[in-house]
Amino acid sequence: MAQLLTPGVRDPRDVVGLLVGIQAQDWRSARLALRARTCRLAAADATPDDGSLVVAWLLRGTLHLVRTEDHGWLLGLTARAGVVESRRRLAQEGVSETQVDTALQVIGTELACGAARSRAELAGRLAAAGVPVAGQAVYHCVRLAALHGQAVLVPAGASGELLVRAAGRPAEPIDRHAAVVRLAGRYLEGHGPATAADLAAWSGLPVRDARAGMSGLGTALVERGDGLADVAGRDVAARPALPPRLLPPFDPYLLGWADRSFAVPEHLRSRVQPGGGMLRASATVDGAVVGTWALRRRGGRAEVTLDVADPVHAEALQPEVADVARFAVGAEPAES
Repeated sequence: MAQLLTPGVRDPRDVVGLLVGIQAQDWRSARLALRARTCRLAAADATPDDGSLVVAWLLRGTLHLVRTEDHGWLLGLTARAGVVESRRRLAQEGVSETQVDTALQVIGTELACGAARSRAELAGRLAAAGVPVAGQAVYHCVRLAALHGQAVLVPAGASGELLVRAAGRPAEPIDRHAAVVRLAGRYLEGHGPATAADLAAWSGLPVRDARAGMSGLGTALVERGDGLADVAGRDVAARPALPPRLLPPFDPYLLGWADRSFAVPEHLRSRVQPGGGMLRASATVDGAVVGTWALRRRGGRAEVTLDVADPVHAEALQPEVADVARFAVGAEPAES
């Protein structure tokens, strides 16, 4: 668990590799999650523009930032349920099966030129082809194209918009069991020790798949009791002191396990998890949540407000407050 907050000078791609994926429904939160795990990361460097990182609907059926080389096998492992859901939602939006097929053809043709497109641009092309675009129709057409391996999303600079781009060359097919085992090993490298229920909650896969994945690791797996498992060779007794951190909403540290009580004290649970699937921005000291925080932008300035009861903790978090403000200003589009 500690490795998810261990400081170090890392390339963002290395951070994403350790985490497997960073939830990216809120793109600004994903960038702040990268900031929290690097040393003085510049906003402009948070997501390399070399195509090494992409965003797609993967773990838990939600958007995740992943390494390009992981996209194919993760998609093959997780896409099935999302395809069913998006086709159902499109039917509810009045899009017929024939129109869904048309939408996939239009999106594929539009992206074939190699340029990224905004959803607004794709909506215009879909409407011209007779595909309904009201409500959530365009969202689910794009999602379905991505789940079929036609498209991925890429960030458009500091604007926070995610553009749609053609997916790269399809990865070589991988046996489902082998993919589950790979996922279990990668998950434990970043999140262990953990249980099969933790892996299932984090990935969105059935618990039976999570158990099969962990079992498939063989001698690379170590049982630690109470259902906890870890990768072999890790010294759990040598836990490093964890620095104070300001973690964004939906940070991987709070999404990585079914039970968050190791990090979130009971008296703060309702503040951090107010309901409706929300996870608020959290302040941690030595890996434990001590309060929440908020970021507001006023003109060209960024203001970070702490809601932390203990003055000692608030003082310890001041370097993080300054760094979040620095990063946030750099992440804003330049004023014209």
